[in-house]
Amino acid sequence: MYDVIIAGCGPTGAMLAAELRLHDVRVLVLDKGSEIDRIVGLHIRSIEIMAMRGLLNRILEHGRKRPAGSYFAAIDKPAPTSLNSPYAFLLGIPQPVIVRLLEEHAVELGAQVRRGATVAGFEQDDEGVTVEPADGERLRTRYLVGCDGARSTVRKQLGVGFPGEPSRNDTLMGELALTQLPEHITDRRLSIRPAGANFYRVIVPAAGVSDRSEPPTLDEFQQQLRAIAGTDLGVHSPRWLSRFGDATRVAEKYRVGRVLLAGDAAHIHPPLGGQGLNLGVQDAFNLGWKLAAQIRGWAPEALLDTYEAERHPVAEDVLNNTRAQTALVSTDPGAQALRRLFTDLMDFDDVNRYLTEKISAIGIRYDLGAGPDLLGRRLPDIELKQGNLYALLHHGRGLLLDRTERLTVGGWSDRVDYLGDPTAAVDAKAVLLRPDGHVAWIGDDQRDLENHLSRWFG
Repeated sequence: MYDVIIAGCGPTGAMLAAELRLHDVRVLVLDKGSEIDRIVGLHIRSIEIMAMRGLLNRILEHGRKRPAGSYFAAIDKPAPTSLNSPYAFLLGIPQPVIVRLLEEHAVELGAQVRRGATVAGFEQDDEGVTVEPADGERLRTRYLVGCDGARSTVRKQLGVGFPGEPSRNDTLMGELALTQLPEHITDRRLSIRPAGANFYRVIVPAAGVSDRSEPPTLDEFQQQLRAIAGTDLGVHSPRWLSRFGDATRVAEKYRVGRVLLAGDAAHIHPPLGGQGLNLGVQDAFNLGWKLAAQIRGWAPEALLDTYEAERHPVAEDVLNNTRAQTALVSTDPGAQALRRLFTDLMDFDDVNRYLTEKISAIGIRYDLGAGPDLLGRRLPDIELKQGNLYALLHHGRGLLLDRTERLTVGGWSDRVDYLGDPTAAVDAKAVLLRPDGHVAWIGDDQRDLENHLSRWFG
């Protein structure tokens, strides 16, 4: 009997497994394998998440830092000022590498991972879920989480609707060497950017695709480049190649009984702005401690329901901004006029910062009720008398940061840590942080604090 079975060991599934193991939840991850080999970008909030769990140093060894910026519709603007994070950069890293590092972290914490295994079916009842892998074995678990991608078997068998727009256009992406540098290319759909060591990140529209599940070939890249740019630029020696469509969908529900959805199983969108992997990892970070609390028996009523309440609107916002970006890269005259307007507007630092915070997810504010603007937002990695804040969050517990040194977490000390620090650079007398680093309470009244400790920690 497992506490949680996770379908899919991509970034979302691996991150979720690790988060659950921080709370001694018995986890089994089933994964069919064949991870897509491509470079992905970790935006600021995802980098902060890695720092919060003590993973950042090992990940930085395998990535390449790039300047921070909005990356909104590939409009080239310098980074805005005052992003309020010591991790204000984009980290490019191969997707198989980030998956491997997150899986290793989960296994180190005690998660079990079964490769070459898929969920073929399941049945749930009041006590748990019976999961049937493709090999015919029957497994019993208290909860099942579908992190099994855009074509999620879990979502389909759960009967959850996936409304939105189907894919109408296909695009090829890869890192390749060039023998001819591009000149005077005006088609906004074609993007060619340096990727280090004489390689370039190439994004080009694809026409006449009969099977989207088939990986692209070098010959296909050459054909599409000749059609768009009039030359194939002498592309050769690809590091990786991938294909994606522009389908835009979000699941109607993230939870039905004891079965939940996260990552691409819950939402898909074009990769403009590079938000997809980040959105899934952040789903897992939001869900992990809440599901663990439910399993460990201390979850307040409806705590698990806040996963959908908080993350569904975030996904809707990402879908909307990718729709806007898709319009801005169109070659239609009206879209190009709109793009020129956005390009001018982004010269204003406030506009640039707004779009950057949206793409990088550091602008998210969960609706936790009326209160100061900081309520519901993530707290940056500020310096404290005991070191940096995020070093205190490695174990996935809550934290009371008390500048008054008068408050106490009392009977919640097994779930919430305490730090009295009158020097903390926080615009509040005290803040209560959830395990995901978001501010759940602000104030200096002990009774009010206890009400909020009960709300979030049972």
